[in-house]
Amino acid sequence: MTGLKKRKVGLALGGGAARGLAHIGVLEVLGKEGIPIDMIAGTSAGAAVGALYAQGNEDSRISELAADMNWRKWTSLIDLALPKNGFIRGRKIKNLLKSIIGDVKFSDLKIPLACVATDITTGEEVVIEQGSVLDGVRASISIPAIFTVVKWKGRYLVDGGLVNPVPVNILKEKGADFIIAVNVMADVRERIYRRKKGQAKDIKEPNIFDVLMRSLYITTYAMVKPSLEDADIVIEPDMPNIGYGDFHQVQECILQGKLAAQSSIPEIKRQLRA
Repeated sequence: MTGLKKRKVGLALGGGAARGLAHIGVLEVLGKEGIPIDMIAGTSAGAAVGALYAQGNEDSRISELAADMNWRKWTSLIDLALPKNGFIRGRKIKNLLKSIIGDVKFSDLKIPLACVATDITTGEEVVIEQGSVLDGVRASISIPAIFTVVKWKGRYLVDGGLVNPVPVNILKEKGADFIIAVNVMADVRERIYRRKKGQAKDIKEPNIFDVLMRSLYITTYAMVKPSLEDADIVIEPDMPNIGYGDFHQVQECILQGKLAAQSSIPEIKRQLRA
C-alpha cells in the first residue's frame, strides 16, 4: 500500500475452535485495506484459517467456504474413533482441507506459515513449518480427548493452545518487526461482568464437547495476555455469547472479526507509516 513503510509484518492467529472463524473476517479487512502479510503463525483454529490464506485462497473465497458450512455439514465431519486417545479421528476434516488447498507442503505456500502444536508426552511446544501442511494443521487442532493424537517425527502431538494460545513469539523469532495478533479466546472476566449485569444470555447446560473445550480454554486463558505482550496490534473480536462449539454462527463470527479489524486499521496504518 502506497505510503506504508516496508516492514516484515507477521500475523499471529490464536486458537478458539468455532470462535476462530472470526479470523476470516479479520483477514478480509486486512486484505481490502492493503495491509501486507509477510508471515503467519497459527495455533489450532488459527493454524487452519492461516493455512487457507497462506496457500493463496482469497479471503472472500474463504468466507464463502465457511458460510457454506451449515450445522449438518459440520457434524458430517465427525468420524468417531474407539476412544483410545480421542473420540474423533479427524480424517474427514483433513480430507476437507485437502480438497480446498490440496496436499501441499509448507515450501509451496505463498506466505510462510508456522503451525503450533504440543507434545503431549513432554509438554513442549512444537512448531511445524516443514513437510505436509495438512499434517501440521491436523496436529495443531487436535483438542485433547476430542481428537486423536497425531504422530509426527516420533512425537505425539495435540492442540497448540495448551502451550501457546496466540503465537506472537514465533513471529518475533522469525524476524517479524511488526506483529498483528488476533485473540478470539473469551475473556473470562468479561463474561463474569456481563453475567452480573444481566447482559449475558441464559446459560444452557453444557454438553461433553462444551465441558472439554471450556476446561481447556479456562486453564490456558492465563497464558493469553502474556503471549500478546510483544504484539504491536492486538485485535480481539467481541463475541461474548458465542461458544467454542457454535460452528453454526459462522456469519456472526466473521462479522465480529471484520468489525474488530476495521477499528484497528487506523492504528495499523499509523504505525506502519511511522
